[in-house]
Amino acid sequence: MVKYVKLMTILQRWGEGKRPQREELELLGTSEGVFAIGAENGLEGIERRANLWRSVYPDLLQLCQKLGLGKSELILTTSWHFWLPLGLQLAHCKEKLGRTLIQGILGGQGTGKTTLAAATKLILKHLGYSSIGISLDDLYKTYNDRKRLQKQDPRLIWRGPPGTHDVELGVQLLEQLRQGTSRVEPIFLPRFDKSAYNGAGERTEPEEINHQVDIVLFEGWFVGVRPLDEKAFDMAPPPIITAEDRLFAQDTNERLKEYLPLWELLDRLMVLYPVDYRLSKQWRKEAEQKAIASGKSGMTDTEIERFVEYFWRCLHPELFITPLISNPSLVNLVVEIQPDRSIGNMYSP
Repeated sequence: MVKYVKLMTILQRWGEGKRPQREELELLGTSEGVFAIGAENGLEGIERRANLWRSVYPDLLQLCQKLGLGKSELILTTSWHFWLPLGLQLAHCKEKLGRTLIQGILGGQGTGKTTLAAATKLILKHLGYSSIGISLDDLYKTYNDRKRLQKQDPRLIWRGPPGTHDVELGVQLLEQLRQGTSRVEPIFLPRFDKSAYNGAGERTEPEEINHQVDIVLFEGWFVGVRPLDEKAFDMAPPPIITAEDRLFAQDTNERLKEYLPLWELLDRLMVLYPVDYRLSKQWRKEAEQKAIASGKSGMTDTEIERFVEYFWRCLHPELFITPLISNPSLVNLVVEIQPDRSIGNMYSP
């Protein structure tokens, strides 16, 4: 507890532009965890992170205020222990790779994918790297194409499950980004307006990119998820209960195969992993209640229950996500998310 209080005090001091003191650097140095400051770079490594913190913290604080994030303590600890070292790691990996780096971010509802991408882009900018964020949502098929798909399979009542995305568009986009940009051939990033057609959503004007992109942050609720052996559904967890539920899960699993060429273009994949996948219901309810309180429309608790369970029937976290976090050939970083959305353990499988 004493060290935590000292951490808060030191980070606040640095955030105000104060120069790091040697005793502060020694206190905040660490030899544990995936973002450890090891003996080979010691105080030099922790000082580099401290100086980055001093320059970027005011902008990070402004970003978090804009996003409506709450506790300043949570912002301080998440920034120091996760966002900053991640930005430094991505910059190092990009230099080592020698071309545009594609970082996948897998996380369910409420795990902080959007916030992470925004904070990481800001940190990379301070480090002198150009980065962009792309969501799996940006690859949705057009409204008319999804309506036709729904007629073929009435179970696709919401956008989101495998099959509702234009995978070929995603493959072409990531391949272009890997090759780099030129003034002659700009890259057009697809974007999606979720509010169109009364919430059904539609593609909107693409974003034109005319500069070299160093790092791409590609996030989504099943980015990098692989199809399973059919036997996995023999003893599937609730809400996959009936024969119809199992068939839907199996058909969704089959559609996942279409996404493999897209996943193969990822250089790295991190998983934002709630300590209990059922927290997504709680987090979605909190978000909807906040929207309703601000005068916006929102779902009732009953509607949220049905909505979340629908996606669990498609790709159940216990079946599809849990196996990933122990697979070092597919995942480079696992970040546990606590019930209060703070960061828990971080590790490489």
